[in-house]
Amino acid sequence: MFTKISSKQIFLGNYGWHTGRFHFSFADYNDPENTQFGDLIAFNDFSVLPSSGFDAHPHEELEIITYCLEGQLAHEDNMGNKCVLERGDMQYTCAGSGITHSEMNHSSDKPLRFVQIWIKPNENMLTPYYRSIHFNQRDRLNRLLHIASGQPIKNVTRINQDANVFVSEIESGVQFGIRQLPNRQEYLACLEGSVTINGVPLQTGDAIKTWGERLLSLVAIENCHLVLIEMSRCS
Repeated sequence: MFTKISSKQIFLGNYGWHTGRFHFSFADYNDPENTQFGDLIAFNDFSVLPSSGFDAHPHEELEIITYCLEGQLAHEDNMGNKCVLERGDMQYTCAGSGITHSEMNHSSDKPLRFVQIWIKPNENMLTPYYRSIHFNQRDRLNRLLHIASGQPIKNVTRINQDANVFVSEIESGVQFGIRQLPNRQEYLACLEGSVTINGVPLQTGDAIKTWGERLLSLVAIENCHLVLIEMSRCS
């Protein structure tokens, strides 16, 4: 089964120095019918103007995965971590019992765009943890790059939930299949370009919820960039 969410259905908040597209209830977007999808509780697509950003602010009881699309994202936290993410890089934060971090665009002339995914952890009061990973385009070109998982997998960031996060850049005309396991579901967002999923077209900014399909067939209509979150099927 499929539920397509067009970009026009996704809340757009314009805050002057940044915009945020919130796929689920977040900040000043409040929709009791759209609070989460399984353990996925936030999928936010942020664009930040030069010399702007999110000053130090707290989080707790969250698994936070951030994926950079454009520009440079400067991260700093109260655990002493400092990192700059560029296109295709990701960072993971287990907010656990509580962290404080900032996310800034220090460039004087280039915008920043990044996606932030919040997943509900499987335990409370976990010890906060941070790591960042650099990826080359070839790592995700015409294939699913596994960047986070609740299972111990070599070279994949371990998170505290039964969920998996993949990214992919697919060249126009390329197609491949994704097997969907029983009692699992996926949330897929088209970040750039266009693609069809089992014949359902997605353009930049669209997303789709899927479950109960044996195989997902992806066909890139034009060069596209995707994020896929796979998890246990919600009741």
